[in-house]
Amino acid sequence: MTANDNEMMPDSQLEHCGYVAIIGRPNVGKSTLLNRILGQKISITTDKPQTTRHQILGIKTTDNAQVIYIDTPGLHRGVKRAINRYMNRAATSILNDVDVIMFVIDGLYWTGEEKYILEKLKLIKTPVVLVVNKVDNIKNKEALLPYLKQISEKSEFSEIVPVSATSGENIAQMEAAVTRLLPAGMPMFPRDQVTDRSERFLAAELVREKLMKCLAKEIPYSVTVETKKFTLQNNVLHIDALIWVERDAQKAIVIGKEGELLKRIGTQARRDMEKIFGNKVFLQLWVKVRKKWADDEKALRSLGYME
Repeated sequence: MTANDNEMMPDSQLEHCGYVAIIGRPNVGKSTLLNRILGQKISITTDKPQTTRHQILGIKTTDNAQVIYIDTPGLHRGVKRAINRYMNRAATSILNDVDVIMFVIDGLYWTGEEKYILEKLKLIKTPVVLVVNKVDNIKNKEALLPYLKQISEKSEFSEIVPVSATSGENIAQMEAAVTRLLPAGMPMFPRDQVTDRSERFLAAELVREKLMKCLAKEIPYSVTVETKKFTLQNNVLHIDALIWVERDAQKAIVIGKEGELLKRIGTQARRDMEKIFGNKVFLQLWVKVRKKWADDEKALRSLGYME
């Protein structure tokens, strides 16, 4: 994921270099969008809201620009649990420190959550590019242009770009619009670095992604994953991951009858790890109970949920 110091770019100024925050309510496709921009998977995705829990840095470097994207958890109102408060802080804490904000919305849906986010954005001076995602899902294409005109009146957006993160439609135009707004500057990362997150972190996230996809209702939101071992031996990655749940009943569900569900999650996660890490993987999973971890600030910090 990272490069050695001697692979740093030459000490010369780029035409564009800076940070871009990707924000929006849960489940509008922010992580899918980041993966599409980078051409590889660094942020997990599911069809469930609030899949992203951390800020994920994605770096794209071209001949004249280095754009540092920050994927953020979905902003949501009415939060009660400590983990939800953490996710909202993770999403909003950077807004005054980035050069550009990409405000992502889901097609023709403008909800109270979008209004809530827009009110926050009006308090800062950072330029905002409104990204209308999932346009491939809009059945009545004739409704798009009037809708774009309507939302353009809600705020002084620097640009409004309709895209599809899934198909790649208009992604290049969106990137160009964002890049134009960045200042000139020195490169901050080596040319071939694509994220600041470790492979240990990504391993845990890949396991959590499979849990999110395989578990129903509220259970995925009571689950987190911690990588306990990550070593390379004889060209095989040995990875041990610990799955934390909040109740004994949830532990039984995650394991499944005769361990069937846990085996399926492990198989799916291992296949993704082998693709991403480029090595054979030996993955072992355990499940333990840590009561009310998602509403315990101290527990959250110990599990890697930090500001």
